[in-house]
Amino acid sequence: MNIKKGDKVIILSGDDKGKTGEVQKVYPRLNKVVVEGVNVHKKHKKPTQGTPEGSILDVYVPLDASKVALIDPKTKKATRVHHQIVNGAKIRVAKSGESLDGKKK
Repeated sequence: MNIKKGDKVIILSGDDKGKTGEVQKVYPRLNKVVVEGVNVHKKHKKPTQGTPEGSILDVYVPLDASKVALIDPKTKKATRVHHQIVNGAKIRVAKSGESLDGKKK
């Protein structure tokens, strides 16, 4: 999986298509990501002794990683990623040649 926490991504399909956001959490084994402000569902909580009136919560539901693409820092559009070894470290590089990991090529 080429997506990490803190990356800026764009949604490619579904109800939130075209929205952008920052990755909050990554589940590599499930191939899912949670994006801020995207795929938010409402959860109704029953009244309890602690909260006798009950409540409605916003819950961020994970998206499949194939539905999101990284945003190229240079062109501000969706991009694919390839890897490059620089000074012995493997970094992610956008197709425009811009580094996605913050390190200089």
